Amino acid sequence: MGKKIKKEVEPPPKDVFDPLTIESKKAATVVLMLKSPEEDILAKACEAIYKFALKGEENKATLLELGAVEPLTKLLTHEDKVVRRNAMMIFGILASNSDVKKLLRELEVMNSVIAQLSPEEEVVIHEFASLCLANMSVEYTGKVQIFEHGGLEPLIRLLGSSDPDVKKNSIECIYNLVQDFQCRSTLQELNAIPPILELLKSEYPIIQLLALKTLGVITCDKEARTMLRENQGLDYLTKILDTKELNDLHVETLAVIANCLEDMDTMVLMQQTGSLKKVLSFAENSTIPDIQKNAAKAITKAAYDPENRKVFHEQEVEKCLVTLLGSDSDGTKIAASQAISAMCENLSCKEFFNTQGIPQIVQLLRSDNEEVREAAALALANLTTSSPANANAAAEADAIDPLINILSSKRDGAIANAATVLTNMATQEPLRAIIQNHEVMHALLGPLHSTNTLVQSTAALTVAATACDVEARTELRNCGGLEPLVKLLHSKNDEVRRHASWAVMVCAGDELMAVELCRLGALSILEEINQSLSRKNKFSEAAYNKLLNNNLSLKYSQTGYLSSSNIISDGFYDYGRINPGTKLSPLKELCLQELNDQRAILLVNNKSDISPPPSMEDKSSDVGYGRSISSSSSLRRASKEKANFRFSAGFGSPTEEKSEPASGRNTVLSRGVTKEKGARKGKGKKEEEKVKEEEEVLAVPKFTEGSPEKEWYPPPDPEFCVYVLEVTKSILPIVNIKEQIDVLAKYVADKMGGKIPKEKLADFSWELHISELKFQLKSNVVPIGYIKKGIFYHRALLFKALADRIGVGCSLVRGEYSRGWNEVKLVNEARKGMIGNLPPPEEYIVDLMFNPGNLLKLHSKEADLYRFL
Repeated sequence: MGKKIKKEVEPPPKDVFDPLTIESKKAATVVLMLKSPEEDILAKACEAIYKFALKGEENKATLLELGAVEPLTKLLTHEDKVVRRNAMMIFGILASNSDVKKLLRELEVMNSVIAQLSPEEEVVIHEFASLCLANMSVEYTGKVQIFEHGGLEPLIRLLGSSDPDVKKNSIECIYNLVQDFQCRSTLQELNAIPPILELLKSEYPIIQLLALKTLGVITCDKEARTMLRENQGLDYLTKILDTKELNDLHVETLAVIANCLEDMDTMVLMQQTGSLKKVLSFAENSTIPDIQKNAAKAITKAAYDPENRKVFHEQEVEKCLVTLLGSDSDGTKIAASQAISAMCENLSCKEFFNTQGIPQIVQLLRSDNEEVREAAALALANLTTSSPANANAAAEADAIDPLINILSSKRDGAIANAATVLTNMATQEPLRAIIQNHEVMHALLGPLHSTNTLVQSTAALTVAATACDVEARTELRNCGGLEPLVKLLHSKNDEVRRHASWAVMVCAGDELMAVELCRLGALSILEEINQSLSRKNKFSEAAYNKLLNNNLSLKYSQTGYLSSSNIISDGFYDYGRINPGTKLSPLKELCLQELNDQRAILLVNNKSDISPPPSMEDKSSDVGYGRSISSSSSLRRASKEKANFRFSAGFGSPTEEKSEPASGRNTVLSRGVTKEKGARKGKGKKEEEKVKEEEEVLAVPKFTEGSPEKEWYPPPDPEFCVYVLEVTKSILPIVNIKEQIDVLAKYVADKMGGKIPKEKLADFSWELHISELKFQLKSNVVPIGYIKKGIFYHRALLFKALADRIGVGCSLVRGEYSRGWNEVKLVNEARKGMIGNLPPPEEYIVDLMFNPGNLLKLHSKEADLYRFL
């Protein structure tokens, strides 16, 4: 036998690396292994990193610092399924870290992650890919990337996955995505409603909750609500409410129903199926505050539609809301108050709350919670709008005091709502008096200074509603409320400007208030507003006219027109025409000006109680601006003339006036003086000399500067005082208005030079007469009674001034070229006895020049010649 030879073992090839088992305790080492070309090592390294990342946020941050994210992104597309799966698992965990999310967006891995959602991939990859997208979708930029890379469609498909984690991650990601309008629109195109509704049947509450939250967002759009209704979504929602075990889902379910109720079709369907009654009953009987609150919010949303309000009223929703007002939860009280605010747009609902609801709401006005007070004030504001009965009910429930207290609230909405309620209540005089007794003007001072336009607007409106009598306006002026009110006229907000104008218009009803408003610049501001087509409004125009009506001198200078309701009072002066925006100097300043060659300023002044104090000498005191005319002697003279004057309709013919005395007194007064002298025959010569002296003083009064300490009075006009007394005695008793006008016209013409034929108008030297008066008076201001040669505009002013004293209605109109005229309205005598609708009165111009007393039809050729010849 041969000897056995032992076979030698062949050594391993020199180019093959011997297997090496490595045990690493450092994450950095494992991260380095991610660059290995071996699938086994990559898989094991990913597995180790996944376990490390699961342990907490610090580990995720460590992996980011070690640079693990970038090599891991490359493994998402690895050929080996295990490596790809393990890498995806890591990203599902890491993506919850904000810094990792930011880096992933920069590395643009969204396509790779979304690709893992394909049906061919295993469930584990679906789970962690959807988890990664859910984490990425928390931030807006992540949402955009997911949407732009088409991630919505595969996510919707995964809602039907058999794995609950995949469903949960997918619906969570969709919920985040649909916060964006564009995503919501695409979701409807992809028909996502049915699979989302199916999730409501899940045995996992978190999936049901996320599905309800998603529905709560997407049903804000009408198309989604229609799809939900067509897919029997209301049945799903009603079943959840009927299931007590699902009470943790009731709040979100009611939020979805709230959106659905905004559609009339859904409302009708719920009413027909009895679901609406169930929802209201559920809300009323529930003890969970959030459920009650959401139910009230659902009613609020739906009640903005008029048809929905009718359905709610039929379901007696008011009783449910009154019950919710008594909740212990402030949130429920707020929601119930807001629902009442919406519901009371329906008149029947508003009437229901008159006896039930208003007392409870008034109680909420005293709440310590500012939001509750604001919501209650809003409900009360809507309830009392156009409802005197509800305003009375609120007052009977003692609402005024807490409402005025709310005006000092820190919440602008609460202030605006409270001011609105007070405005609504103030439309009734008894309630307005109560409000005024609570010092409402002082309370409104803060809101008038507010920077919030809504508060400014409502506060100004409340001023307009409550400042309807002198006491209230005086209170507003005394507490400094006019200044902020005038400042609101500058507002760029149309409503603020309109309401401020309204308030100014109301306040301008008193002369003192009008003067103060003008001093604060209201008139110039309103004038500026009214010159703008975009900024002016009816109230700004009315306020401007109201202020002008208390400053007729300015009104006549600016507009050239005074209506029959504009009564000329003492101190009125005609400066002449001024352009809009030009300031009219006050009378005192005009009287103190140096004599100039400009048009004379005509003054109307019937005050006779302007003589100096008894300690001063009568005969030596002169009257002027800052000066006083020694009128004791002249007024005595005037009173004597009044006593002896016998007025007749004839007045004497202008032909009798052949020459005028220095005083410019006309024939009628001259005859009166002659009679007086005749009556004084036999009296001593000294008395005659004294009378002569008095006449001279009356004819040419001396205007001299007085000491600055003296109280200033407008220049007196004894002649005009005589005119007033004469027309009051002789014309006022006449019954026929037309006859009054005729007699007054003849009287005025007689005092100012008599009848002037048209052909002799150019020879009527009135300009020289006025110049002489200005020189004699040493003033540019000429009292109207001194003018004995007057042209159209002199006579028209005197006619208007005297007509206003005796109640004869007429207007005063300024024309061109020294023209001025008076317009009157008269009912046709032949039609006075007519039965039925009477025609409007006819308008005439009163002739004071060519044929005094003649009435010219306003639009006739004769009237045009009178005005424009």
